[in-house]
Amino acid sequence: MICELKTVAFNGIEAQIVNVQVSIASGTPGFVIVGLPDKAVNESKERIRAVLATLGIDFPRDRITVNLTPSDMLKEGAHYDLPIALGLLGAMKIIDNESLKHHIFMGALSLDGSVERTIGVLPAAVKGIELNLGIVCSKINENEASWSTNPNIIPINHILDIISHLKGKTQIPSPKQPQINTNEYSIDMADVKGQESAKRAMLIAAAGGHNLLMIGPPGSGKTMLAERLITILPPMSIKEAIKTAMIHSIAGSFDNNITLQRPFRAPHHSASTPSLIGGGRTGIPGEISLAHNGVLFLDELPEFQRATLDALRQPLENKKAIISRVLAHTEYPANFQLIGAMNPCRCGYLGTNKKICTRAPKCAAEYIGKLSGPFLDRFDIQIEVPAVNPYDLTDIKKGTSSKEMLKQVINAREMAQERLDKLGIKNIYLNSELKGEILEKIVDLDEDLRKFTAYSAEKCGLTARGLMRILRLARTIADLQNEKKVSKMHIMEALSYRHKLFKNPY
Repeated sequence: MICELKTVAFNGIEAQIVNVQVSIASGTPGFVIVGLPDKAVNESKERIRAVLATLGIDFPRDRITVNLTPSDMLKEGAHYDLPIALGLLGAMKIIDNESLKHHIFMGALSLDGSVERTIGVLPAAVKGIELNLGIVCSKINENEASWSTNPNIIPINHILDIISHLKGKTQIPSPKQPQINTNEYSIDMADVKGQESAKRAMLIAAAGGHNLLMIGPPGSGKTMLAERLITILPPMSIKEAIKTAMIHSIAGSFDNNITLQRPFRAPHHSASTPSLIGGGRTGIPGEISLAHNGVLFLDELPEFQRATLDALRQPLENKKAIISRVLAHTEYPANFQLIGAMNPCRCGYLGTNKKICTRAPKCAAEYIGKLSGPFLDRFDIQIEVPAVNPYDLTDIKKGTSSKEMLKQVINAREMAQERLDKLGIKNIYLNSELKGEILEKIVDLDEDLRKFTAYSAEKCGLTARGLMRILRLARTIADLQNEKKVSKMHIMEALSYRHKLFKNPY
């Protein structure tokens, strides 16, 4: 007797259907799972034996073969427990095979038959909509599955729940659609005293989606500024929020709530390359994918391993993380805004009035030298964040609020989008994404401005990539000032945010 039902495997955030075929045939007693199962899938045999014993069902003394197809796709995770157990019950004729054909089954089993939480339920439920299939999952994953808007969701606490439902003895209702979290931020740009020039740079970075590097002594407010960048970014669309949630679902960090607030990730400088980019034994998403549609903040930038930072170069350009393993090639979205912060030297006080760096200028040269030129070239904006004046710190007046800055950012982004729509340009949404002929057409420099830009780039020692970033930055500055044409002043301001680190003003 052969029973067949469906579950999923994951390629990045995309769920791919896996057919679970369970056969009970005469022969030497045994329980074999084939089709590239990992250790967790193979261990399901012992969990299923224990569950059947708990239910009072005699385990078959025949040859049991479980085939997971496609056979050349790696199968990972404990969510195969439930479909294999139900397939076995179907092969034993305890459950009608026809009742198993209309759902995707996902769930890890406890020894008493309880169905535990599993990762990846949201992308699986989305795949179910595409194929007109419902989804059976743990009650703990109920809200997560509901975000997919799949109309046929069956959340269960115990394997007996689904057995009774499939036999028609009980009816499990689909969960209600949860509400999107629209809570406001508890932090505000107005919390940052002084640092108006740094706030201006943050405003430009938010308006155009530009990467930003801050360099300054300890306590100057770099971390405060970085944490508040998301408060001046427009909220995500529903589509963006769902895609971001799917990544967190695969990573196992989804908290059953969907918010329109953009993610903010701040990994410690001891983070390894796989934890930042993604990978490891199971190929899970890294910090750059968890920051998709949001901000990745790297504090104490030179303290990260150089190889780890250089691994960010490719994802910053193509907006995706590609993880290659022996048996799998996985791709995750990684469209994030990179914010870096660092001290001027290892001790942190080079160039300040209060303390003296005793090893200057070698201390700064060694510290900044840890960052490769090609990596630094990915930062559109590089600014100094000086120590805050004590009079600014004690001033009761608050600075520009996030609400005011957000309004400017939205206006600038709308202006940029209208321009792209008029030109019929698709799949580009921010000035930081402009390249090649499209960038030239949108910036549209006259002859005098072209000569000035070329002369300035030569004096500042900019690379070709650096020059393109200056033009994109100037376009954003013009948008913030509601200017249709890029002017010399916009180019000059863009250059002021670009060349300081290369010239090493310390």
